Amino acid sequence: MNYAIIAAGEGSRLVQEGVKWPKPLVRLNGQPMIERLIDIFMANNPESLTVIVNEQMTQVKEFLESLTLPVPFTLVVKSTPSSMHSFYEVSRHLLALPEDKKLCLTTVDTIFRPSDFASYIRAFEDDKVADGYMAVTSFIDDEKPLYIKVDSQMDITAFCDKPFPGVEYISGGVYGLRRSAIPVLEDCMAKGVARMRNYQRALVEAGLKLRAYPFPKIVDVDHAGDIATAEAFLNDRS
Repeated sequence: MNYAIIAAGEGSRLVQEGVKWPKPLVRLNGQPMIERLIDIFMANNPESLTVIVNEQMTQVKEFLESLTLPVPFTLVVKSTPSSMHSFYEVSRHLLALPEDKKLCLTTVDTIFRPSDFASYIRAFEDDKVADGYMAVTSFIDDEKPLYIKVDSQMDITAFCDKPFPGVEYISGGVYGLRRSAIPVLEDCMAKGVARMRNYQRALVEAGLKLRAYPFPKIVDVDHAGDIATAEAFLNDRS
């Protein structure tokens, strides 16, 4: 599996709330979030890793450059207006991959249990049909969640900004994609489309087969109070 991390956001809310670290270096149980994420990736059949950080994140850049990884590592340093634009910059470094290779992309503040992620990756690796595997969860604590419509086979039929009758899942911020998803991204960029959720809608409109994979719980770290929430979640063994 080829992995990528979007860590190019400014984390302005955390700064305003007194958090001293840049978001990727925020500690969860003593470990920087981005290091924790990389450790999880490196335990799940890694072939390569690409990370994008913004130009102001010199601490994060230095931290990543200090790591020794067992796979090829590409660090992209560029400020972008959205996570979709960050993904586009990352995707430029993935075009050299063979057509049959798969990518798993996450944002740096997406917190999940390693065991849940390992099951998700195995399912995506084993699936010979789906163009993408999107992590979903029924745990909703996001400020602006992206609601997911699925059919009886857990194939995604729509991405919705507002809840609807019978809604069960929201996007978890973990995106598993085949190379077939890259041309849709390029088309979105050419048309001036913004935001990752609109790119996901474009994937459905293009006829790609996206499967929803449920995680019991995924936590986003957007505010200072979310740090304690994430730590409690990771420490809860029930």
